[in-house]
Amino acid sequence: MATTSFRALTLLSLLAARRDWACAELAARLGVSTRTVRRDINTLRELGYPVEVAKGPDGGYRLGAGSTLPPLLFDDDQAVAVALALQTTPLTVFGLREASARALDTLRQVMPARLRAEIDSMQLTSLPNYWEFTAPPIGPATLKAVGDAVRRRHLLRFDHLRADGTRPDPRDADFAPPRTVEPHHLVVWAGRWYLVARDPLDDSWPIFRIDRIHPHTPTGVPFNPRTLPNRSVAEYVVTSYDRSDTPAEWPCLGSAVLHHPAALVARWAPGGSVVEPITPTTTRLTLGAWSWAGIAGILATFDTELTDIQPADLHTACTTLALRYQRATQPEIDD
Repeated sequence: MATTSFRALTLLSLLAARRDWACAELAARLGVSTRTVRRDINTLRELGYPVEVAKGPDGGYRLGAGSTLPPLLFDDDQAVAVALALQTTPLTVFGLREASARALDTLRQVMPARLRAEIDSMQLTSLPNYWEFTAPPIGPATLKAVGDAVRRRHLLRFDHLRADGTRPDPRDADFAPPRTVEPHHLVVWAGRWYLVARDPLDDSWPIFRIDRIHPHTPTGVPFNPRTLPNRSVAEYVVTSYDRSDTPAEWPCLGSAVLHHPAALVARWAPGGSVVEPITPTTTRLTLGAWSWAGIAGILATFDTELTDIQPADLHTACTTLALRYQRATQPEIDD
């Protein structure tokens, strides 16, 4: 059986992870009796954690809100998860590198030696550009503005930025008036942050890249949440071909028409590629790589017919690979 201190730490972690817990549930998760759970609850209260009794037929407990909580406690897995999160967040959110480094250093100082060694063994290093995320990091102010609108269920008004991050001038041909949408979900996928929203003008559900959003002053106008056209927001984002994406910057950029529906291609296309539906069963995929052969190899993974291959360099690379594979599969002839 776990020691009292470790069990109390695990109990605190469970209470923080969910609003209400039945006493029997906690006992089952901890592998102890309900009497032991009640004793551990009293231990947490003596330490200053406001554990409240939850009302209901089964009774139970919840961790109450308070501004004078003792310092946070983490179990081993939580500490490792937080340390890794602090190292990866600055890659997608601009301006947090120094703050994240200071927070990680603070966390290391209060860790036992064995955990510090584990964290140090997982120090992340910035890789060359070809492995970095295919979207520019976003500003904390933008992320906060969009996140607050999602959390408060307030209409979000914003300008849609160009691919280079600039705001179109009203005199430009590509100028569009500000958008006003109902923000529903924030999603991180393939190194990019996306907003899933509902456009009340036409009842559509567009997806916007957060790094392409320039929020206006908060509207403060509430809206009633609607139901997504897909039960899973993750699946909706992954299978949507229109995610406001633009091709990532690569030395080689090419495209081809695949004989697959857009939703299927979008699900497996690399980050930074563009998926365009041609017909219900055909899709144009535009993507980049370090070489034309690299693009040809990615296209081959979709295991379907390819047509309208552009540009000519990519067409040549496909022919070269086909001949190379043909030679590789021919039986060797003994002299």
